[in-house]
Amino acid sequence: MRLRDGVSARPHPVVRLLPGKEKALERRHPWVFSGAIAEEPKRVGYGDTVDLVSAGGEFLARASWSPESQIRARVWTFDPEETVDADFFRRRVFAAVAARAVLFDSAEDGAAVAVKYRGNAFRLVHGESDGLPGLIVDRYGDVLVCQFLAAGVEHWQGAIADALLEATGAVTIHERSDADVREKEGLPSRVGLMRGREAPERIRIEESGRCYLVDVREGHKTGFYLDQRLGRDAVARWSAGAEVLNAFSYTGGFSVAALRGGATRVLDVDTSAAALEMAKDNVVANGLAGDRYETLEGDVFALLRTFRDSRRSFDVIVLDPPKFVDARAHLDKAARGYKDINLLAFKLLRPGGILLTFSCSGLMPPDLFQKIVADAAVDARRDASLIERLSQPADHPVALPFPEGAYLKGLVCRVR
Repeated sequence: MRLRDGVSARPHPVVRLLPGKEKALERRHPWVFSGAIAEEPKRVGYGDTVDLVSAGGEFLARASWSPESQIRARVWTFDPEETVDADFFRRRVFAAVAARAVLFDSAEDGAAVAVKYRGNAFRLVHGESDGLPGLIVDRYGDVLVCQFLAAGVEHWQGAIADALLEATGAVTIHERSDADVREKEGLPSRVGLMRGREAPERIRIEESGRCYLVDVREGHKTGFYLDQRLGRDAVARWSAGAEVLNAFSYTGGFSVAALRGGATRVLDVDTSAAALEMAKDNVVANGLAGDRYETLEGDVFALLRTFRDSRRSFDVIVLDPPKFVDARAHLDKAARGYKDINLLAFKLLRPGGILLTFSCSGLMPPDLFQKIVADAAVDARRDASLIERLSQPADHPVALPFPEGAYLKGLVCRVR
């Protein structure tokens, strides 16, 4: 279902909240859940603009409407005088691009030059934290990869694409609107070329002196985990002279960093044969092929138990599993999963070893994640210290009223 761009008109349909439900909006949180609404508006379509008002009729915000989502409305603006039209999205896109210019600067040859980060791949738009709820845009050189994950940005996708091309000069916009969250919005999965010429089968990107090959058509998310830039840098720092296990390795981002950081040996473990083949290609692309690197395909939990039973050990272990929890009702089950893999990892570490462990589950609170890792160390009978915290980099900002934007948590622990 492809919706045409809307044209903002006044007055907008009015959505009245129940008494007391305006407090989150007054704190500038951008979401309104179905349970906060006094009465569902009639004849309001997917992504249409509505005005949110308090029980007493006072204007609170202007938002997009998502009739099938538990998040019924996502705020565009808290300014009653601001019109939601094509120029609105142009301003928001240009502001997001300008914010990244502080981190990355363009050289005359089109490559990115170090300002704060070195590389030519980064997040260009990060949803609510850039004032564009439900929109993710990642840049890989001259290719932009977009995810339209909510009804509002779906409604305005044409205007957004126009603004992205104008603001960046990119030659390709490739769409990867295939995340599970679209089903909750009542939207179908959609992938493919959106603007410009077809993206290459593999795009070579640069990051902190490393290079990676990215498949934006079939790879996870938009093709690569750009949010783990700081994690990869940390792995490089801790890997000198170490034997490294990279569990849930995907295409070997951490492994390339470990090898470039001086690891003596690196093992990638993942369930996907295709991902491991790409990982091998990434190692070769960095001139690191040789007997220092190997891969092992299989269930990570089972392989960790096999390593434990055979008394295999490592100096550095990286745990970056897929998201274990996508609903609060599943939090206990996710906690058990994190506990299991961290307990096994602690048992596999040599004295003085380093564990870099991550959770990308936004519903996993940071304090609970640290408690789970601490409990795993205790059950493994290992004395461990937390020596560093990691999170998403600055091109994945977190708006202060929207703590849900801080989803990536990383702990670096040393075994005594």
